[in-house]
Amino acid sequence: STRRFGASPRRATPKGQPSSLAQHRIKKLCLHQAAPFCVRGTPGGLSLIEVFYDLVARPRGRWEHDHGDCGPHFHDFETETGRRVYRALVNRLLADNAVDLRLAFDGEDEGRLVRLVDEARADLVQQAVQTPDPSVRERVRHAVAQFRGRAATVYDKRSAVLTLAGVLEERREAIKAAIGKKDEGALFDIANNFAIRHQRRGQQGDYDPIFLDWIFWWYLATIELTDRLLARTRQDLSTL
Repeated sequence: STRRFGASPRRATPKGQPSSLAQHRIKKLCLHQAAPFCVRGTPGGLSLIEVFYDLVARPRGRWEHDHGDCGPHFHDFETETGRRVYRALVNRLLADNAVDLRLAFDGEDEGRLVRLVDEARADLVQQAVQTPDPSVRERVRHAVAQFRGRAATVYDKRSAVLTLAGVLEERREAIKAAIGKKDEGALFDIANNFAIRHQRRGQQGDYDPIFLDWIFWWYLATIELTDRLLARTRQDLSTL
């Protein structure tokens, strides 16, 4: 329905056909060209998948009439249900074709294509982004979105690690009490001496970027650990 794709309350988009809205979002693509658009392996195709997530809606009703032979007409569109169905179908298609991307189903990057990780790390993300402290939760969600984005650069990943290091710095005393002063120092030594938190002479900045992955997941797991330690401490205090 053309009416369903009216102006967005959040963005200034033109009214009209869905193809016009998609072209407005992506800007650089011409969706009315005669040649067929090739999705596989093109950044534009990936952007279209994300645009369609923003625009999709599932109708909850339909009606038909006896003239014009135009088929059923749909109405009463529901955005969240449409997005869930669309995400499931797209992710299944990506999995069947061995593409290491998935549409994120929650977080700051919901509806964006993110890098696929194994089940254990996916579970860790779900636990970590549910941290009870709202200010910490917002930063962790932002770091996760920065790190796992399909176009994430080394600088994006370093920024994500830096954000997590800031959260751990605030919890330094809890970490020290749990694992000891020596091990606590080693945790921050990596951030301080490997050109992540500071850019000083003598720091090690020529390491393979793959180590940023290791540091990120280590820090994220440590945040999830400190969530549990802090929850246990609060529980112990409540019983006194």
